[in-house]
Amino acid sequence: MSSERAATTDPAAPPPAPVSVSTHILDTSAGRPAAGVGVELDVRTGGTAQWSSHAASATDADGRCKDLPALPRGTAHARLTFAVGPYHSEGPDEEGERGGFFPEVTVVFAVAPGEHYHVPLLLNPFGYSVYRGS
Repeated sequence: MSSERAATTDPAAPPPAPVSVSTHILDTSAGRPAAGVGVELDVRTGGTAQWSSHAASATDADGRCKDLPALPRGTAHARLTFAVGPYHSEGPDEEGERGGFFPEVTVVFAVAPGEHYHVPLLLNPFGYSVYRGS
């Protein structure tokens, strides 16, 4: 039996370290953090499993969600959904237009025990980019 497998079946072995997720949003069209954007965190145990709601938050004045809880043991995938539509509808842009193209941005990613996943969203009214940060 491999030592890795023995560690997972040994009752004296410590439990796997939790998985944590954090995020922030930068509005690249305004050059500032995007405050007040709703963020939902969902989890599932595998590619065919159903999604389960895990947490909801909103970005603070620095565009960050610092209060997302650790993921449940056995989580294989996490999904962040950013409700960006209301953020883009707050006021007119430089041409007097309101709103953006995306009402929401959804990001799905695989997770592993003991890891921290920081997933920043770079946002503008007609595009976005995400990446795994640190």
